[in-house]
Amino acid sequence: MLELDDKGLGVLVDAFYARVRTDPALGPIFNDAIADWPEHLEKLAAFWSSVMLTSGRYKGQPVPAHVKHKHHITPALFDRWLALWAQTTNELMVPDAAEALQDRAGRIAQSLQLAMFFRLDDQPASPPGRRIADATAPDHMSVLP
Repeated sequence: MLELDDKGLGVLVDAFYARVRTDPALGPIFNDAIADWPEHLEKLAAFWSSVMLTSGRYKGQPVPAHVKHKHHITPALFDRWLALWAQTTNELMVPDAAEALQDRAGRIAQSLQLAMFFRLDDQPASPPGRRIADATAPDHMSVLP
C-alpha cells in the first residue's frame, strides 16, 4: 500500500489516469483534451502534491483548464471520475490516505461543477428592496427600508 507522499501520489496518478484513458465514458474526453500525457501526468502529480502535502509544486489554474472543455463534460462524468478515483485510491493507498484523497477530490469536483455549471442568471431574482430571509425570521425582517 502506498503512503501519502510525493512518490505514492506519483504512482497513484499514473495508475489512475491509465484507467481514465481506457474508460469508455472518460477516455475519449481526456484523450481528446490531452496532447502530451507524460507532461500532463507530471502536472497532475504536482497538483495532488500541492493539495495534499501543501508542497506548492502546482502552478496551474484548474478551473479555466476544465471550463474550456465544458461542452464535453457533464455532471455525471464527475461522478464517474470520482467512482474511479475511489476505486483506485482504495486499491493502492493506505486507508487513511485513500479516505483523505477521496474527500478532497469530492470537494474539488463540487467546486469545479459550481464553476462550470452554476449560473446566477438562472436563479429567480429577488424583488427590489428584499433580501433572502432566514426561514425562521419574522416576516417584517425580510423587507429592507
